[in-house]
Amino acid sequence: MDSLIAAAGRALAVGDALAALKRVALREDPPALALRGIAMAQLGDYPRARELLRRAARAFGAREAIARARCVVAEAETALAMRDLGGSPRALAEAAAVLAARGDRANAWQAQLIAARRALLLGRVDEAAAVLATLAGTELPPALAAVAALAEAELALRALRTASARAALDRAETAARRAGVAPLLAEAADARAALGRIAARLIRAGHEQPLRLDQVEALLAADMLVVDACRRGWQAGDGWRSLARRPVLFALLRALAEAWPEPAERGELIARVFRTRDPDDSHRSRLRVEIGRLRALLAPSARIEATAGGFVLRPRSGRRVAVLAPPIDGDSASLLALLADGAAWSSSALAQALGASQRSVQRALAELETEGRVRSVGRARAQRWLAPPLLGFTTILLLPAALPAE
Repeated sequence: MDSLIAAAGRALAVGDALAALKRVALREDPPALALRGIAMAQLGDYPRARELLRRAARAFGAREAIARARCVVAEAETALAMRDLGGSPRALAEAAAVLAARGDRANAWQAQLIAARRALLLGRVDEAAAVLATLAGTELPPALAAVAALAEAELALRALRTASARAALDRAETAARRAGVAPLLAEAADARAALGRIAARLIRAGHEQPLRLDQVEALLAADMLVVDACRRGWQAGDGWRSLARRPVLFALLRALAEAWPEPAERGELIARVFRTRDPDDSHRSRLRVEIGRLRALLAPSARIEATAGGFVLRPRSGRRVAVLAPPIDGDSASLLALLADGAAWSSSALAQALGASQRSVQRALAELETEGRVRSVGRARAQRWLAPPLLGFTTILLLPAALPAE
């Protein structure tokens, strides 16, 4: 390795992309192309970075498997930053295996961390946890230790384990200081700030109260019937039941819970669930059918009793009722939560992360663009979507799989 390549590598290791480019900007040999690609990625020019890394990977010879594998890892990290989540993780896994077999443990660990962060973006928290578990107890270099601790903190936040999240953030900050990488310190500070922001709203007996994440954690640990509008279901004690795929039943349950301990009027239920202020006999019949279905599902946790004017919720075991509402309402709340990370997302990546069809996501984005809440850059396959940050609250509860799965 020549001295300029070594110096550029050292500069990139501490995040000084400009210093690295001064040494290799005019060179076209494979190692220089790879370093230029990493430098461009650090500067935020991801398409150019990807092109350079692919050229470098092609230029390395058949006997330079480690160098090609390093390019694959760097390109995977660039794709992650571009929110290009459509590719197969197989190439990254193969590169990690090559690096581990050839003794380049640091880059092999880096590949594993990229896989874990990709899984988190897609809401595959179990997959992310499994990857991070393989690194537990490993003596990682400081920069990688900071990345691993940040991923552990996000896992803990999505599972509403705030004490574990704080401990992971402490480890992330310590490791980031040892590494001397300012962006990692900033990322840890942002994650810590989320703990103090409003994460949800508590609606109980007609009153609304903002809650931080630790207060949400305490609410869900209490012996109450909590109707959770963040993940669309209800929790009673240790039991959890999802209604994410039954929007009509969830809308009914939320309306009953918000009216509790008073009954919810039939006309109000029809207006909220069927979106009409002029109900006819068919709406009233359908309401009876849907109430019957909800009554059967809810039976272990509560009764639904008919009154003269509507229906009232009666929790079992004397539990109180609360509604946990997201910080922002609307069908596009999860979409805005993903876009709030400041990255430019493609509609296909958003659809993949939300588990929705790309056409549905495109329709929602078009509506949000009309309302001025998102904007697009580029056209056709290069089109990306951006949104301003959502200030004053955290959207962690709106992210895919933000809470333990059923």
